[in-house]
Amino acid sequence: MSSLQTIHDVSVLMCAPEGEVIGGESDVLDLVGNAAYQGAQWVVVPVARFDDAFFQLRTRVAGEIVQKFVNYRVGLVVLGNISRHTAASSALQDFVRECNRGRQTWFLADAEELRERLKG
Repeated sequence: MSSLQTIHDVSVLMCAPEGEVIGGESDVLDLVGNAAYQGAQWVVVPVARFDDAFFQLRTRVAGEIVQKFVNYRVGLVVLGNISRHTAASSALQDFVRECNRGRQTWFLADAEELRERLKG
């Protein structure tokens, strides 16, 4: 179950930790559509909801999912600890660092970090 919240005047769709595994572009279509329909500017998805393929850049799953959010002009937050994935891939470390510099996709540790990012 997802819930729409407002954090610092920003509309955010918070996805529950339990639910369907997101393993590809087709898995996010309803989620992105629902977010756009509700007027959410950001969708927050817990790390546990993503298939491991998302964190293996050679699969192109992350790129396909991020592109779907870009197309709908909705931001994506991957929320939680991804250290086991970044420890295994310098390319993923670079991808995360670049994403976190922008305003479209963020990899954040927890809800407090999300609140801080949405402040400014």
